Amino acid sequence: MNKCGYVSVIGRPNAGKSSLVNWLVGEKIAMVSHKANATRRRSNIIVMHGEDQIIFVDTPGIHQTEKLLNQFMLDEALKAMGDCDLILFLAPVTDKVSHYEDFLVKNKKNTKHILLLTKTDFVSNKEILDKMEEYEKHADKFESIIPVSIKKATTHADILDYVVRHLPVHPHLFDPEIMTTEHMRDIFKEFIREAIFDNISDEIPYETDVLINKVEEKDNIDVIKATIIVGKATQKGMIIGKGAIAIKRIGKDARLKIEKLTGKKVYLELFVSVKKGWTKSAAGLQELGYNIH
Repeated sequence: MNKCGYVSVIGRPNAGKSSLVNWLVGEKIAMVSHKANATRRRSNIIVMHGEDQIIFVDTPGIHQTEKLLNQFMLDEALKAMGDCDLILFLAPVTDKVSHYEDFLVKNKKNTKHILLLTKTDFVSNKEILDKMEEYEKHADKFESIIPVSIKKATTHADILDYVVRHLPVHPHLFDPEIMTTEHMRDIFKEFIREAIFDNISDEIPYETDVLINKVEEKDNIDVIKATIIVGKATQKGMIIGKGAIAIKRIGKDARLKIEKLTGKKVYLELFVSVKKGWTKSAAGLQELGYNIH
């Protein structure tokens, strides 16, 4: 009998959630940025481990904020915690234990969880052991604590074996051949957003979103037309750049990411549109698919 279940990947902003999920699936599907709060929605990424199926749920970071968009993001993370069979809580090794204690308060259903100590590549073994000892006072709360080093010794199997152990016996929920339940156009949108985060500095990326206007799949090329939404007219100028240099850089970066995933040539055309104050208005957020309750 094979096992199958949902595993929510939870942690503070920039804890390495999306990087971990991409590494586990062996493909770049989730958006990754060195800037915090890049992930805005839950997304399902499917990993087969032998005959067992794990549906990882990548989530926005847990954080406190008054902003409407950020409230939506926190709500996404909390829903993921309540709707899964197991939680992987990512705790960067340099973090204070208080981040984990905040998670314990928010884990209202006491969903069982594994604590993953991340970013261990940058510290000594003694520091890792010291940090594990700090978490020992909460040993009755977590199923296990695992130091993770994507660059060094940790293998996919080290984590997946632990995960499967805690999943229910259940038939597969999805075709074993697929890697995500996301629509390709949503993945394209996230790759364009990632290119904006990587190429535009400061706060501007947080005020942007992307609408996919058209995807046309031809035999030897995919044609994608998309609009970058900004909140102010001044931001439009910065996204385009002098002589359109910035938007060309964003377009090239996004196109290469998409081509790597699809294995096809891509023609990507980007437009920029101003929707004043969209991140602060419930109607503006709703229009872009963020349902604020």
